[in-house]
Amino acid sequence: MVAKNTENWHGCPIRYGSAVFGDVWSLLILRDIILKGARYYADFLNAGEGISTNILATRLSKLEQEGILARTKDPDHGARVIYTMTEKGKDLVPIMLEIIDWSEKWDAQTEVPAEYIAELRADRAALVKKTRRALG
Repeated sequence: MVAKNTENWHGCPIRYGSAVFGDVWSLLILRDIILKGARYYADFLNAGEGISTNILATRLSKLEQEGILARTKDPDHGARVIYTMTEKGKDLVPIMLEIIDWSEKWDAQTEVPAEYIAELRADRAALVKKTRRALG
């Protein structure tokens, strides 16, 4: 039986991580922020995977509640919100890069640019640092 309430899924690191950021939509939101520079609701909505508005709103809210994303009003457009990574969120960069490396190795249809995977494999720590710095 699957637990419906994951608020107290602490203790097991895999269970906790899965509850916080492990569903496909949350990972794609993180991908879009970390690798594609997404900052606005519309950026995530138009990313190409076809996420519904209610799922997107729920996942953004969950990632914010978990302290992975921060939400601020856009100073140029008061009605818009900007999503950014917190320090807790930035700590996911190495994990995301590991997923990219693993997927590039095993997915015959990978879309990872050859230059990017070469940079990742040549100096992982430098790419983590560069990626975190780009997030602000």
